[in-house]
Amino acid sequence: MYILHVYCLINKYMIYFNKNNKNGGKRKVFGIKKNSEYIVDIIDNGYNGEGIAKIDDFTIFIPNVIKGEKVKILIVKVLKSYAYGKCLEIIEKSKYRVEEDCGTYKRCGGCDLRHIDYEKTLDMKQEMVENLLKKTFGENHIKVNKTIGMGNPYNYRNKAQYPIGVNKSGEPVIGVYAKRSHEIIPMKECLIQNRESEQIAFVLYKFLKDNNIKPYDEKTREGLFRHIVIKVGIRTHEIMCILVINGKEIPEEKKLIKLLTTTFPNIKTIVKNSNTKNTNIILGKENINIYGDGSIIDILGDYTFKISPESFYQVNPVQAEVLYNTAIEMANLDKDDILFDLYCGIGTIGIFASSYVKKVYGIEIVEQAIRDAKQNAEINNIKNIEFFAGDVEDTLEELMKKKGVYPDVVVVDPPRKGLDNNTISNILAIEPKKIVYISCNPATFVRDLKLFSEKFEINEVQPVDMFPFTSHVEVCALLELKKCRPLLNLLAFKIR
Repeated sequence: MYILHVYCLINKYMIYFNKNNKNGGKRKVFGIKKNSEYIVDIIDNGYNGEGIAKIDDFTIFIPNVIKGEKVKILIVKVLKSYAYGKCLEIIEKSKYRVEEDCGTYKRCGGCDLRHIDYEKTLDMKQEMVENLLKKTFGENHIKVNKTIGMGNPYNYRNKAQYPIGVNKSGEPVIGVYAKRSHEIIPMKECLIQNRESEQIAFVLYKFLKDNNIKPYDEKTREGLFRHIVIKVGIRTHEIMCILVINGKEIPEEKKLIKLLTTTFPNIKTIVKNSNTKNTNIILGKENINIYGDGSIIDILGDYTFKISPESFYQVNPVQAEVLYNTAIEMANLDKDDILFDLYCGIGTIGIFASSYVKKVYGIEIVEQAIRDAKQNAEINNIKNIEFFAGDVEDTLEELMKKKGVYPDVVVVDPPRKGLDNNTISNILAIEPKKIVYISCNPATFVRDLKLFSEKFEINEVQPVDMFPFTSHVEVCALLELKKCRPLLNLLAFKIR
């Protein structure tokens, strides 16, 4: 009788659990434990390139594996609704798997997809964008084109940021941060960085050791050198070195300048950047030019651009040309158009578009970038462009009210967080004929497209591979106004 009573209680609890748990009546899997091993099928790849497996409907994320593979895994972390695994053995290999060509690949986190054939990574990025759109718009009619890849997807980065610190033994080290940590992995040849950048970093490292100059220790907050940041003009080969220090002075500074500039004649400027704060932000507020004028130039398309330490400039200029030309082609601009370039940086997109339109207005919050943008317009002898420093959220509205100008076309290229609600509201209120939306974050891009879709038609999305062998992808879309009611909306905007 006692056993029957216990059985009834258990049965009653299970009925209650299945009716009330938040996972649609499915029991939570309690059997998956840390350090347990399983053989699983990889059923998909996630947004960061990681493999996805299921064990009794419980999701497991596993890095460095490919959809279609069967693998043996070790569970390394278990959370409420999913777990993380580590691949121990590949039992059935994907035809898209390639030999890894980097010694620090699995540790540094700079690349996610080096184990996958490059052409396949382009398909994966297209599918990732398609899946995001389907989740937001349902089985939609928005076409996602094949990702535009690079002919030579190696050594493409024009900007390198190398942390300098101490290892667990207290010895100096320079390299890259390990994935999800601030442990510095010693440098080896990186296949996405510019080769000369690596050589410069090695020379600086040797100089610090030879002259007994201590690197910065994040734990004690003592020591001098924190980072070296190197920017390279891909077309001009001009180089900028930014020496980020925890202080004001560099011992043997003149000796270091002579060493760097004689060893690397392409170095046009060296900047000393002071950052004494306990922060993850690399650059401090103070820049002092200790060699050259603090800037370099590069060429994109038919235009020349000045680059300063704080300037935002696409890290892959080869693909930046592809992206900008794709955006302009999609926009099909008219000579009478007024174009607003929001989040304009140093003016690259607006300058690219200037010859196709009547007037360009650019807005950017970084004042140094706006100073560079104005100089870039002068360098390229472009007369039909104006730049304004300020937060897009506020400056866009001020520009229209004070200047009395309203755009026919709006180009937006926001940071990863996407557009703020006020900017979206302003754009919706004035109803430009077209919006060209460029984004480095497909998730926020799709979120914002949904807000625009009430008034704008979105016919196609073009992914561009700006960061080969990583899970990142740039996307570009043209949004066209469904109904043309500009006069009514301009009046409403002015009254508001």
